[in-house]
Amino acid sequence: MKRRAWTRALLAASLALNLGVAAALLLRPAPQEPASALHLPEHLALTPEQRARWQALEAPFLRELSSNWEGIRQHREALVRHIFAPAPDRAAIDAEQAAIARLQAAQQQRVIAQLLDERELLDERQRAQLLQLLLGRYAQEATEEELLHRP
Repeated sequence: MKRRAWTRALLAASLALNLGVAAALLLRPAPQEPASALHLPEHLALTPEQRARWQALEAPFLRELSSNWEGIRQHREALVRHIFAPAPDRAAIDAEQAAIARLQAAQQQRVIAQLLDERELLDERQRAQLLQLLLGRYAQEATEEELLHRP
């Protein structure tokens, strides 16, 4: 009889654990949609005129940003290769770091110019929405290097 009681207790504990896991999965909060997944013109409820102006601003901005990120990626790759070379060359490391810094500074200026342009075409409510979206994103943002080195 003792074995039967122990088996029932084990079965009850297993069932409780499975129900707890199922409940946790079902009751967990839905993940928030990342800002990058949002379609900003819809999220901000742009008027047709605003949408046309937004699209005219967005296309060249995205092309420039993509090109800039590609340059940063190439220099970061070269930087890491220099750092982990059998005999690291400090001058080459410094040159790659300086190139990355120049590209990042240019990119930051481009983003600022874009946000100022976007600000001008938005009304107060839309500006407040975009501001909150950006502040929320920046508060949660971590670099890939930070994520790589977190325990």
